[in-house]
Amino acid sequence: MSGERVLVTGAGGFVGPHVVQALLAAGYRVRITQRSAAEPPPGVEAVVTGDFAALIDWAPALAGVAHVVHLAGLAHAGPGLDEALYRQINMQATLDLAQAAYRAGVGRFVFVSSIKALSGASDGPPLDEDAPPAPDDAYGRSKLAAEQGLAGLDLDWVALRPVLVYGPGVKANMAALVRLARLPLPLPLGGLTAPRSLLAVENLADAVLFALTPRCPARRAYALADPEPLSVAEMLAALRKGMGRAPGLVPVPAGWRQGWSDGGRHSTSSRAAWWRGPKPCSGRAGDRLLRRGLGWGAWGSAVTQSEIGDRLVQHRVGSGAIIRFQRVFEA
Repeated sequence: MSGERVLVTGAGGFVGPHVVQALLAAGYRVRITQRSAAEPPPGVEAVVTGDFAALIDWAPALAGVAHVVHLAGLAHAGPGLDEALYRQINMQATLDLAQAAYRAGVGRFVFVSSIKALSGASDGPPLDEDAPPAPDDAYGRSKLAAEQGLAGLDLDWVALRPVLVYGPGVKANMAALVRLARLPLPLPLGGLTAPRSLLAVENLADAVLFALTPRCPARRAYALADPEPLSVAEMLAALRKGMGRAPGLVPVPAGWRQGWSDGGRHSTSSRAAWWRGPKPCSGRAGDRLLRRGLGWGAWGSAVTQSEIGDRLVQHRVGSGAIIRFQRVFEA
């Protein structure tokens, strides 16, 4: 609601600035958390909370706050990290904040989880969003544990499970694809035609806005993806078109691609995740609130999204997902 104060954690990441600007544009007052004191964006309050791996006194940060958007967390950092660290930051710190929010009388707690809480990377038929969650790494398990912990609290919470998010300044797997597209030579990836789900960062920000409203049923998780899945070949072609270049994609026999992906089927940190991803997702929930989907690892499989929230995503992307993806990288 206009004029209400929203506390945003993780505002310094890739998604955070988009969420903060969307909140400001919608008339919210925004307070962000910081590890150490720094100049906040114009029109934004800041409070220093320290590192999420430590105990935090949330009372000062939550004073006068109507809602919380929790973006902060430990993202994929390779297989060498202790699972206990994922649980401490992604699960325990989330629940500590949620419990403090409840004590402070916060209206809604929006937790940005991950599609990895639902499934790891794999091929196959669409994954029903109502199927039992089956995360296959420490990151996904920690996000699911946080969702399960929220379910045990007497709190008005919503968990969002975005697929791979893209937009200007994107890093990690999507940035690697951009680097690949920029190579001045043909790519043997024309045969990678399986659809993968993606999510524009603006659509994720819109989903957060909608999740803060009473129109979004609370106390459940929603998977989020753009309406149209794209294949890796389509992504590369769109990226190169945005760079003013021809696609330059050459088909490669399926047997060769299979050989490249063997051994990494369930590892989103491996190169195999470039070719394999989670299954598509299908399901219905709520009142057409948030589009859901699946898409994962580097390029998670396509998603048949639920009917929740066509208005959240389609007004941004409509039937032009390839065009939208291309424009992100146009000069």
